[in-house]
Amino acid sequence: MKALTAPFQKDKLKFIKNPVVAEFLGLSPNCDFTETKLETAIITQIQKFLLELGKGYAFVDRQQHIATDAGDFYIDLVFYNYILKCFLLIDLKTTRITHQDVGQMDMYVRMYDELKCGPDDNPTIGLT
Repeated sequence: MKALTAPFQKDKLKFIKNPVVAEFLGLSPNCDFTETKLETAIITQIQKFLLELGKGYAFVDRQQHIATDAGDFYIDLVFYNYILKCFLLIDLKTTRITHQDVGQMDMYVRMYDELKCGPDDNPTIGLT
C-alpha cells in the first residue's frame, strides 16, 4: 500500500448536527443514544435517508471493512452517487466532533480513493 501522505482536504469533508438527524430518525435530540442505535435507525429509514441526501445516491454497505498494513478499519456507512460518480463515506458520531474525528475521516477518504475507487470515479466525499 502506498503511504497516505496527501494533505488534509477540507473540501472533501462535511459535517451534520445530531439534532437534525435525530429528529429525522425519531431519536431523542438530546444525543441520549449510541452510535449503533443511530446506525440501526438510519438503516431502518434508508429510503427516507437517501431522499434527504439528494438525487443519485445508492446504499453500498454498512460497517465496510478496509484492511491495510496500518490495521483494520470499519466505515459506518458507504453510499455511491451515480450522478456525481463518487462514493460518500459517513462516520457516525453522537458526540461533539473532534480533530481526531476529522483526521480519521480524512484517512478514510484517502484510503477509499486509493483502494476502492475506479478510474472513472470522482474523489470520495467524507461526512462526519
